[in-house]
Amino acid sequence: FTVSVFAVAPRVPPIPPPPHRHATGSHLKYEQLTLPRRGISPSSTPRAAVTSASKTSNRLSLKTNQLFNILQHMTPFKCNYCLGSSLASSNMSALVSLRKRAHSEKPLAGAKIVGCTHITAQTAVLIETLVALGAQCRWTACNIYSTQNEVAAALAERGVSVFAWKGESEDDFWWCIDRCVTTEGWQPNMILDDGGDLTHWVYKKYSSVFKKIRGIVEESVTGVHRLYQLSKAGKLCVPAMNVNDSVTKQKFDNLYCCRESILDGLKRTTDVMFGGKQVVVCGYGEVGKGCSAALKALGAIVYVTEIDPICGLQACMDGFKVVKLNEVIRHVDVVITCTGNKNVVNRDQLDRMKNGSMVCNMGHSNTEIDVASLRTPELTWERVRPQVDHVIWPDGKRVILLAEGRLLNLSCSTVPTFVLSITATTQALALIELYNAPEGRYKQDVYLLPKKMDEYVASLHLATFDAHLTELTDEQAKYLGLNKNGPFKPNYYRYTSR
Repeated sequence: FTVSVFAVAPRVPPIPPPPHRHATGSHLKYEQLTLPRRGISPSSTPRAAVTSASKTSNRLSLKTNQLFNILQHMTPFKCNYCLGSSLASSNMSALVSLRKRAHSEKPLAGAKIVGCTHITAQTAVLIETLVALGAQCRWTACNIYSTQNEVAAALAERGVSVFAWKGESEDDFWWCIDRCVTTEGWQPNMILDDGGDLTHWVYKKYSSVFKKIRGIVEESVTGVHRLYQLSKAGKLCVPAMNVNDSVTKQKFDNLYCCRESILDGLKRTTDVMFGGKQVVVCGYGEVGKGCSAALKALGAIVYVTEIDPICGLQACMDGFKVVKLNEVIRHVDVVITCTGNKNVVNRDQLDRMKNGSMVCNMGHSNTEIDVASLRTPELTWERVRPQVDHVIWPDGKRVILLAEGRLLNLSCSTVPTFVLSITATTQALALIELYNAPEGRYKQDVYLLPKKMDEYVASLHLATFDAHLTELTDEQAKYLGLNKNGPFKPNYYRYTSR
């Protein structure tokens, strides 16, 4: 069965939103646990997400170790054609090398993976790799604006069922997730999620399917938070891998990716010059750090808001003024949210923003800016270009809202392929590990990626820079108490942010 939903018409009426969704459509609940909604690159992990209860397995399945050993000795492999995007595949050499090896190994043979992520050319390289590794895949989108229709169509032509199109409505979004899970009785045994909406839907609507899932791989701060809440409540009945808090995700996708993509998204949508502009970045996690550094480099005057004293102190040491939003809201030119929280910018603050100011979101959740409060009769909305709205107050004041408060970089632009290769390789290896792990290795809980896996993913991408690592001598390894092949850092080690 192959379908690209955006090309199918007519379709059945959408399944109505679940009864547990709030009237505003901005939040979901697991029982009594209030959870932020979707929106990719989150900022930092919620403060309670990674605790001493977080588990890390340093023992890998035999299949995973075999693949690691093979990949270490492979030269980068370039795929000349991948969904018409040789540029994407040529910058994802580690992932494509993994695919090349799949001709003999097929470590995902029998896996039925249902995915809910941004559907881009880079995602297509990941999906084709999973298929080459032996998996059957179905895909839907985690963001209503980030789907590249041409990629969805190309995937469908290659036999991958895709239920997504750019510009879905809220009802379409949930309809696509439901059809992706259930059409023609197809039942997944693995979940790859970005934001937790797919996991939530299967958990609430198809509990019998959820109990048969062999593993969940989650890459966002919002989705990981949801998994920890389920685990704490004793309702997570399958093992899950927390990709978001892997070093390769936090430092490369969240920090370095957002350091570049924030400027791309802002420039494409507004053509604004940032030298001398006053900008406030809400949240100084990895995403906030990347955004702040990029804007400061262009000459912007950057303020930071934070709730965490450690992150606040980091911002001060990096040269940023840490303030409360209410202290600067009247005179700043740009407000950027990067927290993963809700109502970071509320209606009262929006009312006090000056004429011509801009507000946008770089966190995963679309609840950071209280956009619902702007949809009132006294305010006028004027679409000036795709993903750019002028919200006009009765006195003529205009505030520029980007992507309706959804994720800026993937709604309004693209993100660097190389960084996505790091995340995609991590996701693929996490799926392989969970699927091939012997029974009992992973309990019904949330696990951090093994440090060894993080280091392997990083090493696979060093060839792109012609980088050569120094090798420890036997004497040095003994002195440090390390294996010469790693892991080189303990699980509790915190890599510097910049």
